[in-house]
Amino acid sequence: MGIHYENLDEGVREFMIRELDLDIHSGRLYISPRLTEAGTQAWPDLLREAFREHDDDWLASQLRLRRLMRTTEQRRKPKGGLAIAKVPHTAAETLAEGEFNRFYARGLCASVLASGGTEVEVYRGKAVQNPRAESQAMIGRRLPAQQLLDDLRTSQGVEPALGLPPGPNSGLTVRRVGE
Repeated sequence: MGIHYENLDEGVREFMIRELDLDIHSGRLYISPRLTEAGTQAWPDLLREAFREHDDDWLASQLRLRRLMRTTEQRRKPKGGLAIAKVPHTAAETLAEGEFNRFYARGLCASVLASGGTEVEVYRGKAVQNPRAESQAMIGRRLPAQQLLDDLRTSQGVEPALGLPPGPNSGLTVRRVGE
């Protein structure tokens, strides 16, 4: 089950689509190396449809149903060279949840700023079995919406400077302050 996004409404969805268009037009849309060739082609449209009408669970199911994820990948061996390894069975969920959450946070920050707000609050939107200490420490923290938005716009495929989201499967996301 995906993340529960407290502020995922039509307005935030529209800002998510604007953020997606910004990445597409600037050539910065993150394309996972675990996507197949067909997955790479379908990814922007799947994101757009998920942002318009669905959620991260739907996005993950589409990746699986359409077989858009690779089944194997190359990994570096500790002593050098490459090995072929199976892609984890959770790869579709990890990719869908991570990217949907990133665009949700961007869309929410843009929405907060457009309405005159300045901050968002971190909360756990999904229960996790073994929460990391750094994730636990972030819950309830308020972040400057503009700084988080800028950070997420420039950190595709890498750990954001503000640490949100704090790695895959953390279950953390953001909401409007006071909700």
